Amino acid sequence: MKLIIQIPAWEEEASLPATLAALPRSLPGFSEIAILVIDDGSTDGTAEAARAGFADRVVSFTKHRGLAAAFSAGLEESLGMGADVIVNFDADLQYDPADIPALVAPILAGRADLVVGDRGPGKLAHFSPVKRLLQRLGSWMVRQASGLKVHDATSGLRAFTREAARRMNIFSKMTYTLETLIQAGFKDLRVVSVPVRARPVHRTSRLLASPTKYVLIQGANILRITALYKPLKIFSGAAALFLFAGAALALRVLFAHWTGDTRNHALAVSLSAVLVVVGVLTFLIALLADIVAINRGLLEELKLRESRDRVAEARLRRVEYRRTTDERGVPVEKD
Repeated sequence: MKLIIQIPAWEEEASLPATLAALPRSLPGFSEIAILVIDDGSTDGTAEAARAGFADRVVSFTKHRGLAAAFSAGLEESLGMGADVIVNFDADLQYDPADIPALVAPILAGRADLVVGDRGPGKLAHFSPVKRLLQRLGSWMVRQASGLKVHDATSGLRAFTREAARRMNIFSKMTYTLETLIQAGFKDLRVVSVPVRARPVHRTSRLLASPTKYVLIQGANILRITALYKPLKIFSGAAALFLFAGAALALRVLFAHWTGDTRNHALAVSLSAVLVVVGVLTFLIALLADIVAINRGLLEELKLRESRDRVAEARLRRVEYRRTTDERGVPVEKD
């Protein structure tokens, strides 16, 4: 089996050499380990530091595109490199490379498709009270949206099987952490958490510079992904509220008429009609959105099959190459 350790990096010239030096180059259960660095449009010497640190491959963006784009590009490149398992690792060495064997163990045992490194963020001493609160809030929101029992939803230390990586489609431009877990829950992937260690990072967070903005963006992303994969769950609830309110007003008017109330209820009747119409329209939107979600699922399945076919063709070409060449790559003449 082949393990790819991918590292999204932006302006990490100073920290990358130590990170690359600390990563394992062999692990039980894997015949090959390769290190991939995704340089997210850095203006310093990040790419040069990656090559000097003997990264097996470096992908460089021409401009800064954000963590989510770098992560997504890393998955795509890792799959192209023939990865069976992909570990996402931070360039700032906030995670301990010694935890990677524990991270991939559930996948090797066949118990998980995606493994999340649980830092225990609610108890980390080097996290500020605000950051601990935001970590708990984000994890709670993901649990509600996905149905997964994950207590460190924002952890960047993760391991994916090849199949799980193929199923990830990142829409956010800020970060991938919450979105991939919500997708994993909707796509019935097996998700396991393992405890890992976390070290203090001696620079300001690039994602939590504005806690309010972070919460608003992540909340919007969770709502958007939930609506994308389960539109009936979002829109049907809203439709039910409008219909219930409209029906309640209508029943109130009928009850008043039945009891002999002669007052004019024109406003209540009009409001009831409007609420019922809005409820019906919202439900129709829910049905249309559900049809779109079904079509999107079919497109994702086609994309997945295409990816499998490309990998199968690449493996056949490698087998054919080995069959027709010697150890030095020189063609072997056949009778």
